[in-house]
Amino acid sequence: MNITTFAKRLCLLVPLLLSPAAFAVEMMPSPPQLAAKAYVLMDASSGNVLVENNGDQRLPPASLTKLMTAYIATLEIRRGQIGENDPVTVSENAWRTGGSRMFIKVGSQVTVSDLLHGIIIQSGNDASVALSEHIAGSEDAFADMMNKTVADLRMTNSHFMNPTGLPNPEHYSSAHDMAVLARAIIHEDPAHYAIYSQKEFFWNGIKQPNRNLLLWRDKTVDGLKTGHTDEAGYCMVSSAVRDGMRLIAVVFGTNSEVARASETQKLLTYGFRFFETQTFYQKGAELAQAPVWKGTTNQVKAGLAQDLTMTLPKGQLKKLAASMTMNPQLVAPIAKGDVIGKVEVKLDDKVVHSADLIALDAVDEGGIFRRMWDSIRLFFYGLFN
Repeated sequence: MNITTFAKRLCLLVPLLLSPAAFAVEMMPSPPQLAAKAYVLMDASSGNVLVENNGDQRLPPASLTKLMTAYIATLEIRRGQIGENDPVTVSENAWRTGGSRMFIKVGSQVTVSDLLHGIIIQSGNDASVALSEHIAGSEDAFADMMNKTVADLRMTNSHFMNPTGLPNPEHYSSAHDMAVLARAIIHEDPAHYAIYSQKEFFWNGIKQPNRNLLLWRDKTVDGLKTGHTDEAGYCMVSSAVRDGMRLIAVVFGTNSEVARASETQKLLTYGFRFFETQTFYQKGAELAQAPVWKGTTNQVKAGLAQDLTMTLPKGQLKKLAASMTMNPQLVAPIAKGDVIGKVEVKLDDKVVHSADLIALDAVDEGGIFRRMWDSIRLFFYGLFN
C-alpha cells in the first residue's frame, strides 16, 4: 500500500487521544453543570475526557480508595502471588477498623474472594484492611504498593495512606485519576470487573446492598464504586455501556446519596446522546509498508503502537482528514517497535492529533553485496532528490 492510498483510508480514522474540544460542533448543547465539587466523563475505549470540571483537583476520595485496593488484589491474583481461595486470618486491627463493614470476625478465616466481594459490594473497611495485611503484611506496606501503582498508572494527583479511604490529610485523589483507575480495572481484568455489577452480598448472616443506586435504575450501568465521608461528601465512579460504547463517569463532593446518582446520570446521558466511539484498527495491524535500505528485505511493515480509536461529537467524522509520512531513507538494522514515521489527523487544516508509526517486524542488516549496492543507489538518490 502506498502513502496516498493509506492517507485515503485513514481519512475515516481518529486516534486514541483526540480531544472533543478540537471540533467546531454545530447545535451541540453545553455539557451539564453538576452540583458536585469535581467531575469527569471519560470514554473507556479511547481515554478521551468528554466533560470535566475541576478534574485534576486533589480531593479526599473516601471509599473510592477501595478501587485501588481491589485493583491491586486482582493484580496479585493474576500474577499468582495470592489465590482466590486462600484463607485470610482476620486480625484484631482489621476487625476494629471503623466505618462501613463486612462484619468479619477477629481470628476467623475468610477467603480472598469473599474479602474482595466484601470490599467491592459492601465497601467493608474491615475487609479492606484484612486483605491489605494479607497481601503486604501491614496497611503501611500496602499503602506503598498503592502509591507505586499510582505511578505506574500515571495518576498524577493521587496519594494513598490506607486501603480504606478513611480521612488523612495526605490521602487524596482526583476525578480524572479515578477515571484512569476505573479504565484500568475494566480493561485489564473483565472477569473480576463483573463483581462490580452485583447488587448485594450476603456475609455473616447479613445481606448488604451495593450502594450504587444506578445499578437498579439503569440497566446499562455495571459498576463501579461509591464513597462517602463528611470531608469528601458523596462520591461515585460509574460505568455504563450502550450500543457498544462504554463511558466512565466520576463525581466528587455531592451532597447526598441520591444526588451523586442523579448527577452521574446527567453525565452519562449527555455522553451517550452527543458522542460516538469506534475502533477502526488495533495495535499491530499493518497499515503500510515502508522502503528499507541495506536490509535482508527491502520493506518493513508499519503500524501503530496503540489501538486507533475515535471518540468525537456525533456527525463530525466526515470532517476529518489524515496523512502519513515515513522517515526518509530507513536503513537496516531496524528493530521491532522502532519509530519509522508519523500519522497526523487534521480538522480544517489544524492538526488535532499525531501518532508514531512503528516497525511491526525487525529487519536485519543485509549481506555485504546488498549493502554495497544500496550505498551506490543511495548516493545517486541523494544527487537527484
